[in-house]
Amino acid sequence: MEKSLEELKAHLMETDEEYRRLAAEHAQHKKRVEDLESRPYLSEDEKIEEVRLKKLKLRLKDQMAEILNRYRAQPAV
Repeated sequence: MEKSLEELKAHLMETDEEYRRLAAEHAQHKKRVEDLESRPYLSEDEKIEEVRLKKLKLRLKDQMAEILNRYRAQPAV
């Protein structure tokens, strides 16, 4: 029986150090982006930072998805 996506993510959080590191970094960037988005006005530097962080978050999410897909491709033991 195949695990659900959330079960796979939880399993990788427990067993894969790289996945865990990427998820932690993604969460940090997400928190910072949310902080920036909650402000009524952003300076030019803050706008640039927001765009940079969003791109980093996407890259991290892609890396996490790659790990997830590699895990899914492994034969069941």
